[in-house]
Amino acid sequence: MNELISLELDDCKENMGRAVTHTESELTKIRAGKASPGMLDGIAIDYYGSMTPLSQVSNINTTDARTIVIQPWEKNLISTIEKAIIDSNIGLNPQNDGAIIRLAVPPLTEERRRDLVKKVKEEAEKGRVAIRNIRKDANESIKKLKGDGVSEDEIKVGETEVQKLTDSFIVKVDQLAELKEKDIMTV
Repeated sequence: MNELISLELDDCKENMGRAVTHTESELTKIRAGKASPGMLDGIAIDYYGSMTPLSQVSNINTTDARTIVIQPWEKNLISTIEKAIIDSNIGLNPQNDGAIIRLAVPPLTEERRRDLVKKVKEEAEKGRVAIRNIRKDANESIKKLKGDGVSEDEIKVGETEVQKLTDSFIVKVDQLAELKEKDIMTV
């Protein structure tokens, strides 16, 4: 296989891998009824004038499958953290006892589970679209190699390889989505 095509395929594989990793991280943020410190990853607070992730100003732990405990490193941050959690719209009500904040994760209703499954399917579709866009870009780059002395046959072989990569990475996204759906629908 032509060296230029091999380089394009390596780039394509790397970008598709990143798309799958991104999809996986987005799926992790969708809660499945179990308490997890990762549920608070997107929350930042105003810490002395700069927006700082919650995990950098406090300890976040789970005491059991339904409770998250946030222990700020500075007591004066409690009200700020409480407000940030309420404003984040994650559907959890903070309970403040002056030293720590507890978040009780309610069990999911059947309707809420279906909504979360829809969200999972949307994220998986975004991942598949990203992979297809990478395929399109890779195929265009490979076609441009014709001007660099790459034969038509080598270009066809390159495009076939890109399609194989696309199919394999889309299967990975589908597997991630399927696992997440099972996790959500398990009571």
